[in-house]
Amino acid sequence: MKISTLFATAAIAFAAASAPALAADFEVKMLNKGEGGDMVFEPALTKIAVGDTVTFVPTDPSHNAESMKDMMPEGGTTFKGKINKEVKVTFDKEGVYGVKCLPHFAMGMVALVVVGDDLSNIDTAPNAKMPPKAKERMLPLLEQAAAK
Repeated sequence: MKISTLFATAAIAFAAASAPALAADFEVKMLNKGEGGDMVFEPALTKIAVGDTVTFVPTDPSHNAESMKDMMPEGGTTFKGKINKEVKVTFDKEGVYGVKCLPHFAMGMVALVVVGDDLSNIDTAPNAKMPPKAKERMLPLLEQAAAK
């Protein structure tokens, strides 16, 4: 094998080994009606790894996706999508993140994103301020996340 071919092969192998793993992109639809009833995120529970992205897609009109400040890990980044606009969120901190559609929050339009394995903020999540219908939908999601 020629030295130049050996060097090129070694350089390619090194580059491939040192390249970061590709992060995944998950899609969550914002719907007027879905499997979970009226005004829902689908899926309502998304489990991802640190560095993954969730794209919230307004499949039906008049929805947005935004973080619930009382339901996220310390140091987590908040986000607020505009009405009828797709929003992409990359999650860089492990923990449990509550998500709501502001116009339909009182109707229970909530979702949960679980990032990584550190669920240390899950115990305080049920204490977040929510309308009754939102809490009714969020509590089972928290139970599912805790069950792993």
